[in-house]
Amino acid sequence: MAKPVPASGSLRVLAALLGYPDADMRRDLPEMRAIVRSEAAVSATRCAELEALIDALGSGDPLQVEADYVDLFDRGRGTSLHLFEHVHGDSRERGPAMIDLARTYEKAGLLLAPGELPDYLPVVLEFASTQPPREARAFLDEMAHILNALFSALQQRRSRYASVVGALLDLAGSKAQAVKVAAEQALDESWEEPPVFDGCSAQGQASPGQPQPIHLVRKNPQTGAVA
Repeated sequence: MAKPVPASGSLRVLAALLGYPDADMRRDLPEMRAIVRSEAAVSATRCAELEALIDALGSGDPLQVEADYVDLFDRGRGTSLHLFEHVHGDSRERGPAMIDLARTYEKAGLLLAPGELPDYLPVVLEFASTQPPREARAFLDEMAHILNALFSALQQRRSRYASVVGALLDLAGSKAQAVKVAAEQALDESWEEPPVFDGCSAQGQASPGQPQPIHLVRKNPQTGAVA
């Protein structure tokens, strides 16, 4: 296996590209393009695919771009950016898995802000970007099977966002490949409350159409204080 190349900048770009495409995010698209080009951590083919996504996000109607994002990532389990949705769903195993992942971040001196979930893919990538190349690759490779499921679901939707997950698999030293995607019930339906609750929502981290900001704070290893 080839030696991992430094990819911290590219990982941050991929994290940002998977974030909610509000005006602030779209304003940074030219800088994202420059980072991916200069770091050259992904192949020329992947780079071209990412630039096509950047072009689409930058040139599309802002309201439509945001609506498309919500429809893609917030309305189906198969394309959820919360990784443990793909392996644990709503089972009891999800809680301990969340705790273990949060502890992994904490051991590296990084803490999630209140309300952030550790399995949200942009958060995962922000963490990976702080690790040395070899450790970052091994960390991403551990979730390659989940990434391949997400990659396949995005390809099935003919989404340009598949290029982001494909690039992640490349950086993990794995191969992006199509896997069987099971038919699924929309999250809006599966999370619907019984009538007695008058349909109040339990959709979790954010309402559809709202950004899910990443807030990683560094802990001083000597004092334990949060910077």
